Amino acid sequence: MLQITLLRHGRSRADDERVHEGRYDAPLTPLGYQQAQRRLEGFKASGLGFDYIISSPLIRARAVAEVMSQGLGAPLELEASWIELDNGQLAGLSFEEAEKRFPRPAFRGPYEPFGGTGESQWEAYSRAAIAVQKLVNRGPGRYLVVAHGGILNAALRTMLGIPPLINGHGTHFAFADLGYAVLEYNPAQHQWWLLHFDMGFNTHP
Repeated sequence: MLQITLLRHGRSRADDERVHEGRYDAPLTPLGYQQAQRRLEGFKASGLGFDYIISSPLIRARAVAEVMSQGLGAPLELEASWIELDNGQLAGLSFEEAEKRFPRPAFRGPYEPFGGTGESQWEAYSRAAIAVQKLVNRGPGRYLVVAHGGILNAALRTMLGIPPLINGHGTHFAFADLGYAVLEYNPAQHQWWLLHFDMGFNTHP
């Protein structure tokens, strides 16, 4: 059996700036570090431990992964497959400026790039499936993945047999700051079990 915990990062500077994040590499805020420490203490109290921690290389996720690695004594690896969805030209733009320069189309198909130059929903979904396969290929163990809301949503959809979003419609998983999901996978029978979902700390205004 594999036990996989998917953990979203905490509050970042982009949240305070009220800009589109995506590949915009904004650091954690002091509140984000406090949230990470709070989640770490919760993991310790519940006895949740890990053999390996795998993190997106973006600094807001990596910072949380480092807190977890140091606090739980688990080795940390960076894995580019878990980087956030590429939102193209929207990254770093305020919501107001983005709407002026790149207004949302009435319909965006699953093959169309996001933000003009970013990933399509199918590209993100396929990348998430590969990231999950890399985890499964590691074999039995307890794995913590620290990443971002978009790619974690895509990964959960691939695990649970849910298709990608089309024009924003479909199944969403509400990962707030330091939200997490715990799953188990039995490769002998291809069975996924969603054992626990915690939305996290919703501090957004």
